Amino acid sequence: MTEAAEALTLPGGAAMPLVGFGTWQLRGERGYEAVRHALAVGYRHLDTATMYGNEAEVGRAVRDSGLDRSEVFITTKLLPGDAGRERQAINASLRALGTDYVDLWLIHSPPARQAGLASWREFLAVRGDGLARAVGVSNYRLDQLDLLTRETGQAPAVNQIPWSPARHDPATLAGHRERGVVLEGYSPLKGTRLDDRVLAGIARRHGVTPAQVVLRWHLEHRIPVIPKSGDRDRIATNFDLSGFVLDADEVARIDAL
Repeated sequence: MTEAAEALTLPGGAAMPLVGFGTWQLRGERGYEAVRHALAVGYRHLDTATMYGNEAEVGRAVRDSGLDRSEVFITTKLLPGDAGRERQAINASLRALGTDYVDLWLIHSPPARQAGLASWREFLAVRGDGLARAVGVSNYRLDQLDLLTRETGQAPAVNQIPWSPARHDPATLAGHRERGVVLEGYSPLKGTRLDDRVLAGIARRHGVTPAQVVLRWHLEHRIPVIPKSGDRDRIATNFDLSGFVLDADEVARIDAL
C-alpha cells in the first residue's frame, strides 16, 4: 500500500486515507468528471460539503466508478446556517450523495454561540444512529475543541483546518495530538509559494514538483491532506507521492518556511 493510500483509523473504526480529493468549486459536469478521474487515479477519500453544492455529483461519481461504497471514504459538512437543523441537514446530504451514511461529518465552522455545542450534541446522536461513522469539526481553535469535549465527554475525531508550510505550527499540531483529535489540512497549496527556493531545490533533488514536495511533507508529519484541482494531470500528480520520501533535514527546512 502506498503512503497516499495509507489511512488513519478514527474512533469507531473508520479508516481515513491520508490523501483525499478536495471538491470545493468543482460543480456540475466538470465536478463529476474530476471526481471520476480522481477515483480512477486511486483516490479513496473524497471531501465535499453542503456549502459546495456538489454532493449529488460526488455521489454519482462514486456510483458510476464501479467501486463498492465501502471502498470510498466520504466527508461532508454541515452548512453554518443549518445549525439547529442538523437532522434535516444530514438526511439531505445523504439523499444528495445517494448513500446511507457518510464516513465523516463535520461542523463546517464554529457558530458564534458556545462553539456549536448544541450542534455537537446532535452530531453525536447522528453518529449513534449510524448515519455518520465519525464526526468532527472544521476551523476550530483548541479551546473550542476543549469546550465540546468538556461538555459532552466526546472529542471530535477530526478538526479540518488550513495547513501548509507557511501555516505550520508545532504547538497546534501537538495540541491536537494530545487531545486525540486528528488535524486534517486543507488548502495545502493555496497559501504556498511553490517557487520558493527551498521547495524548488528539494523538488529538483527528487525529480518531482514543488507541489508534490508540499503534499509529501504533510505525509511525513502524518497529517491527512485534501488537495483540490480540476486539471486531470494535476489530480494524478497530487496523488503520486509514493516514489520519494523527505529526510529529516528536508522536513525541518520546510517546517521553517
